[in-house]
Amino acid sequence: MADKKKKPNIFKRIAQKFKDVRQELKRVIWPTKEKLIQNSAVVLVVIIVCTIFLTAIGKGAGWILEKVGFYDQAVETTVAETSDTVPSDGSDASASESAPAESSSDASASDSTEASASEETTPSES
Repeated sequence: MADKKKKPNIFKRIAQKFKDVRQELKRVIWPTKEKLIQNSAVVLVVIIVCTIFLTAIGKGAGWILEKVGFYDQAVETTVAETSDTVPSDGSDASASESAPAESSSDASASDSTEASASEETTPSES
């Protein structure tokens, strides 16, 4: 056990890492200002060209889908009148769902009232 090398403490290891990074940065060949500007311009031009290309593909695909009629698929829905509709007086809907079932005469009277009220609030199609 005496043969094992003991690790230096954490602060010495951190200091050694910083020294290694500093030595490595001294070996880096940094670009000149002109080369940096040139490379940056090339990157910006490539980004702009790719943006235009991808936008054209997206718009073209949208145009094709529109011409084929992909977006024109209309779905017709019907509104079923039930006694579980939300009350028009703004009271809590959960209270009406937990209420006992109405008698047949009360249900027909309330259905005719709801039907006339829904006709007044339904916008007319033009």
